[in-house]
Amino acid sequence: MGDGLDRREVLQGAAAMGVSGVLGAGQAGSRAPAVFVSHGSPMVALDSDDYPKALKVFGDGAAAARALVVVSAHWETEGEVRVTTSATPPLIYDFYGFPEPLYRLKYAAPGAPELAGDVVARLKEAGLPAVADAERGLDHGAWVPLLHAFPAAKLPVVQVSMPLGASPADVARMGEVLRPLRAQGVVLMGSGGIVHNLRRLNFHEKNASVEPWAQAFDGWVAQKLAARDFSGLQQWLDAPNARLAHPRAEHLMPLYFALGAALPEDRLTPVFEGFHHGTLSMRSFALRA
Repeated sequence: MGDGLDRREVLQGAAAMGVSGVLGAGQAGSRAPAVFVSHGSPMVALDSDDYPKALKVFGDGAAAARALVVVSAHWETEGEVRVTTSATPPLIYDFYGFPEPLYRLKYAAPGAPELAGDVVARLKEAGLPAVADAERGLDHGAWVPLLHAFPAAKLPVVQVSMPLGASPADVARMGEVLRPLRAQGVVLMGSGGIVHNLRRLNFHEKNASVEPWAQAFDGWVAQKLAARDFSGLQQWLDAPNARLAHPRAEHLMPLYFALGAALPEDRLTPVFEGFHHGTLSMRSFALRA
């Protein structure tokens, strides 16, 4: 850039204005979607097949987006919910043993301190203990899907932790409390996985045949979504092969953040349907009014 400012400095200045400065005049009334993404393996960041393309189509269609608030399976905290307030959140490469190019990827999206403060205030007002976290960055559950959905990295991103041991109703309540932010152009995104059992992955074959038990659980979720039976989805332990699909529930919990942010008039539209590595459901969808 010829004015002596690099891109990082420009983004930092924009972030310092908070979400109100980023939205611009006359745009705050545009309603952004809520979305759930199954983020899959970190290697997705290097892919260019159907799943990344589907995320890009979603991002291109989110014209009302002015900022993002993300709940990821990879950030659980004891006690208070924590909210990133850095103007320039760093990336967290929270995975091990992967090819070196993965650790060189960058996603220099700005933060939004003012929006983060609003998130903290809304959660606290609703009786959900929440605190600001100025040090924490974006984990791969956040930045990997955003890398494909919004590759320009211009939208400010705030990440919110999940309470350790939270129930589906607890996480849905977080989405409900933050739902009004959609009217300000803030995308509310849950990032996890519909089926997530690392011990049952076929690591050597991304396009391996889908195992029946994984298909059955994914199908149960799909049927509940199609029927808009969001309360029924909270009873996920009643689903076939529930504990095989989720030995721990942390990757399923962000689903409820997105569902809690839903409006009665929202249309549920698929973003992607399919499996990686035989058992890893990549089912992703958006909720749009």
